[in-house]
Amino acid sequence: MRSIKPFSLNLITLALLGTCSSAMAANFGIQNANTANIKAESYQCKRCVEPQGYTGSVGVSVGAIDADDNYAINQFGTGKDGAVAGVNSDLAYQQNGYKANVQAHQLGMDNGFVSMQAGKSGHYKLDLDFQTITTNQGSNAATNLWQNDGMLNPSEHTRVLDLELQRQRSGIGFEYDFSEVLGLGLNSYARFDREDKTGHRSASLTSPRPTNFAEAVDETTDNFSAGVVLDGANWLSELSYNGSRYNNHMGDLSLPYAYDVYSATPDNQAHQVSLSGQYRLASSVFSGRVVTGRMIQDQDLIQMSGNPIHNWDGQVDTLSSNLAASTRVSNRLRLGASYDYSKRDNRSSVFDFAQYEFNSMSGAFKQNTPMDIERQTFKTNASYRIASGYRLQAGYDYKQVERSYGEREETRDNEFWSKLSIRAIDKLTLDFGVSYGERGGSEYQANELTSDETESLMRKYNLADRKRSEVNARANYAPLEWLSFDVSTYYANDDYDATVIGLTQAKDYGYDINVHAQLSAPLSVYAFAGQQWIDSDQSGDQASIWHTEINDEFINLGLGATYSGLMDGRLILGSDYLFANSSSNTGVNGYNSGSNINNSYGSYYSYNHSVSLYGQYLISEQMAVKLAYQFERYFDTDSAAVAPDSIPGLITLGDLNHNYNAHQLMLTFSYKLK
Repeated sequence: MRSIKPFSLNLITLALLGTCSSAMAANFGIQNANTANIKAESYQCKRCVEPQGYTGSVGVSVGAIDADDNYAINQFGTGKDGAVAGVNSDLAYQQNGYKANVQAHQLGMDNGFVSMQAGKSGHYKLDLDFQTITTNQGSNAATNLWQNDGMLNPSEHTRVLDLELQRQRSGIGFEYDFSEVLGLGLNSYARFDREDKTGHRSASLTSPRPTNFAEAVDETTDNFSAGVVLDGANWLSELSYNGSRYNNHMGDLSLPYAYDVYSATPDNQAHQVSLSGQYRLASSVFSGRVVTGRMIQDQDLIQMSGNPIHNWDGQVDTLSSNLAASTRVSNRLRLGASYDYSKRDNRSSVFDFAQYEFNSMSGAFKQNTPMDIERQTFKTNASYRIASGYRLQAGYDYKQVERSYGEREETRDNEFWSKLSIRAIDKLTLDFGVSYGERGGSEYQANELTSDETESLMRKYNLADRKRSEVNARANYAPLEWLSFDVSTYYANDDYDATVIGLTQAKDYGYDINVHAQLSAPLSVYAFAGQQWIDSDQSGDQASIWHTEINDEFINLGLGATYSGLMDGRLILGSDYLFANSSSNTGVNGYNSGSNINNSYGSYYSYNHSVSLYGQYLISEQMAVKLAYQFERYFDTDSAAVAPDSIPGLITLGDLNHNYNAHQLMLTFSYKLK
């Protein structure tokens, strides 16, 4: 939101002012400085003159794509074979306090944007934005269901299409500063954004048989905001409104022999009103915020049998508040605390819904139960400078969540954490962190609302008792002016020791290494490496007790170089190489009616090699050309793939894995204005 800009700057300013003054007793504040005899004109910057007229650059990019799979659009920004062209701009204009700028990148391609701003400094500003975003989920999806006018029509002919979404985002915003007119710090803003989304995505229906199909997408989301910001010498406040409205232009779907088999995403809207403020008193800063909102959904509901429910009155009221304080007790010690409260009150209508059990209607009816959630969070922290270059931080976080009509109505999280920062060693910075937390709460039980479907010994991981411990460290070392290293690592362990059926343990650990070297004035190189492991254990009970281990691994590697000393500095050459690999292995022990044989769900993995080469030549002080080549090698397995006949009657979209090579060649011409 545009309103964040002035608000954030004032917050930072107040925070800095609250931490900078240390000798309050002597009152050496800058506001008490004697400036009567200072000749200000002698200290004015003679070279800080803002250029008048036009500055910046404009350009155009043309290129060609050769890709085996349209999934390459996620990497290249455009993935379809053939020629592409786009406009680039970083143009600014300034004259007598009036300012304007236009920024654009690959405008006209599948993924591009343009942003325009115009106004007068300290008075008003107008924003206009337009952006296109295209993403591909899978190519060559095969389906025999053709969607037309709310009907899924089976056909003997297989339809092959891309699961691809195109978004068009446009927005307009306006800011006006009343400070000069009213003589006080009053700013206002308003903004409207719209996103139109079209294309196809994967969807599923379960009755009369499990079927995957390509759902047509045509939807619009509007977002609007407005507010005023009022600030003084040591305080500020903001009153704002935020709203959104979602319209789905595609309705519910039917089959020729079965009506209302698929419910489309319903239209909905949400509204919020927020009041926030901050006050600085000496070396202390106090802030608060209150937000009230309402989410509304009033559209027909599909039932599994019988007539639909017309104009269902769905409504959820929300309320949240925040209070925070930070104070500098001494030049060594700073204390802080915060309290957050949020409540979600579900006031939706209640109806009798027919119950579906396994493969037939049970004949029973049950009412939907509006569920409410209430959260409270309290945090306190302290920061103490032990000595020059040594700072110790510690804190305690408490969170309590109450859920109505759930398996566990209340959960309580307690966490203690500490951080040590060392800046006293020449050319070396060190940071260490450690934390320990526990989750408990009310008695966990399968209550009346869930006992028909839930195993009494099963625990949902977000509600179950848990003990979590984490350690992390980071170091930055610059032994030479031209060489620097950055290393970080962490280890976290979640222990669900009270869980019999469900997630029992999870470990998350990894490291990152970055190296940068300026080998000479024109030559710089970099390299990085990182790995992450997530290991989790889970137990279940389906005809027999079984145990599964899930091992996920992620690898990222990269290196590159830039050389700018060729042809009297007119030619710049660069190269980048990136490698990414991820894998997931799931092994099951004990399933298959109590036997001890080992089973495996198989492994999912993907890898990506990306190479980029470019050269930029400065034709003159104003004109430059850049030739760039990018190559991608990508492979993954279909995470949703199932063996034939493993699920009776299942219809899929085919194999949606990716295995392709893609090439992109792009020529860019840019012109720099004087």
